[in-house]
Amino acid sequence: MAVVKADFETCQGYANCVMAAPEVYDIDDEGTVVLLKEEITDEERAKVDEAVNSCPVSALSVEDA
Repeated sequence: MAVVKADFETCQGYANCVMAAPEVYDIDDEGTVVLLKEEITDEERAKVDEAVNSCPVSALSVEDA
């Protein structure tokens, strides 16, 4: 299992993460990322890696637990 992290101060609300992994990320009314879950399964890892890599401001990360 892996842990998803977000730097809420850095996030600028591009929503690339939501497009890549909508079951893990959302954007709130202020345009900041929301983590819908903090622990992901191995099956979700590829989508989360895509979301992390697509963030233009590098506000997202994932760490192996």
